[in-house]
Amino acid sequence: MENRYACAPEHVAGMRTAELRERFLVENLFTDGEVNFTYSHHDRVILAGAVPAEGAQLELPTPEALHAEHLFDNREAGIINIGADAEVTVDGQTYTVAHKGLLYVGRGTRSVTFSAPGRFYLYSAPAHTEYPTTLVGPDEGNVLELGEQETSNKRTLRQLLFNGDVKSCQVMMGVTTLAPGSMWNTMPAHTHDRRMEAYLYFDVADEARVIHLMGEPSETRHLVVANEQAVISPSWSVHSGVGTKAYSFIWAMAGENQKFDDMDPAPVTSME
Repeated sequence: MENRYACAPEHVAGMRTAELRERFLVENLFTDGEVNFTYSHHDRVILAGAVPAEGAQLELPTPEALHAEHLFDNREAGIINIGADAEVTVDGQTYTVAHKGLLYVGRGTRSVTFSAPGRFYLYSAPAHTEYPTTLVGPDEGNVLELGEQETSNKRTLRQLLFNGDVKSCQVMMGVTTLAPGSMWNTMPAHTHDRRMEAYLYFDVADEARVIHLMGEPSETRHLVVANEQAVISPSWSVHSGVGTKAYSFIWAMAGENQKFDDMDPAPVTSME
């Protein structure tokens, strides 16, 4: 499991491109036949990618660095499938997770096994109580149509794990898909000092990239992000981006509260 330590904004202001990427960009989450973990000390979240090989199942291991018998002894997670519809088995119960669907796995779970042809992204945070495993389809939850074509940010936002029918301790998670011809996400930008967030960009064409904006609103930096790469966004940082083509991304949050609209706006005219 790769470690990413927390950074204060005054440290980030002086970082060069290579160090920014080393600290905040997760480039290699998805490897055939493996589970890859990245541990962020921002709210102690874990990002993981699981890609079962064709004809084989892939068991979710417990990283030794957690010093726990099971990954979910003290944690919960949302798992979103960015591959074809596939099965996930949780403590002997099998669920079919659709493309862009979500499976919530609660504290106390003992075993999770993935099946091909799925391509699974996991976002985990510490949990203080147990909630049941719950399957959410890609068009269930709260679906919002946002933005305008004339501002290049027409998009569909799906709140799949969001303080509603699916209970969680602190993880919130969903999928945003930009319409063809739209490229901007989360602009006007914002911060939310009560929780951190991570973005996984996917459906990014091989020849395309997303320019992800980060940093304090008055001291922005950027990361150039390719397909199936993730960005760790501290609570004090904006998290916005523009692509060279339309794309999708998974947003996932953990921290002080679960109020989706608890944001501190950063108008574009105030950013530097």
